Amino acid sequence: MTQDATFEDGREAPLNLGAQDAEDLQVISSLVQDAVLPIHEITWRAAQRRFGLLLNRFRWEDNPENRQRDYERVQSVLVIENVLRVASQGVDRSDKDTILSLMSIAFDAGEDGAGDVLLTFAGDGAIRLSVEALDISLKDVTRPYRAPSGQKPSHPE
Repeated sequence: MTQDATFEDGREAPLNLGAQDAEDLQVISSLVQDAVLPIHEITWRAAQRRFGLLLNRFRWEDNPENRQRDYERVQSVLVIENVLRVASQGVDRSDKDTILSLMSIAFDAGEDGAGDVLLTFAGDGAIRLSVEALDISLKDVTRPYRAPSGQKPSHPE
């Protein structure tokens, strides 16, 4: 006899997601919205064509509207593969004390699967990555921890 799974059978597990098209990227973008990171946690390895960020991601998937415990964040690694060029605007890499807040990730498709990945930050900062093909991964690398602010991120409407 088989039985349907119940809610209690589920368990929280670290995210480990990939995106190879714009639809998949929308999911990752929604999960990294309001992630914060010090500017020195951005790395571009030109020889490997890999761009990475170590984020302190708000756990939107933890249903922040209906909760009985503290809001949480988790450290996650966001990696963009196949990067050919990197350009930025409004992001001063020389100021090592800068804290960035990631608002969204978008993909502007070009020819033959190539295009530009646009990372948009609060305060009008942006990083544009020209990629040969869309290949992005998001992986949680620590256990969740109580959000230092104790608050859910909010945006003026």
